[in-house]
Amino acid sequence: MKKEDLKGLSADALRTEIGAEQDRLLKLKFAHAVSPIENPMRIRESRKRIARLHTELTVKSRQA
Repeated sequence: MKKEDLKGLSADALRTEIGAEQDRLLKLKFAHAVSPIENPMRIRESRKRIARLHTELTVKSRQA
């Protein structure tokens, strides 16, 4: 998602996206621990996406 897409989401939608992305990250980490995954950069991308979502959620909570 682009930054503009994140700005269009509500706080509840951001929270659900964060939860879904954290689950995805957990599954990636487990899969990587068992056997190396094909593209380990997906772990980093997932962490960065979670951080972006948290940042946008913080911005929205401070505006309200």
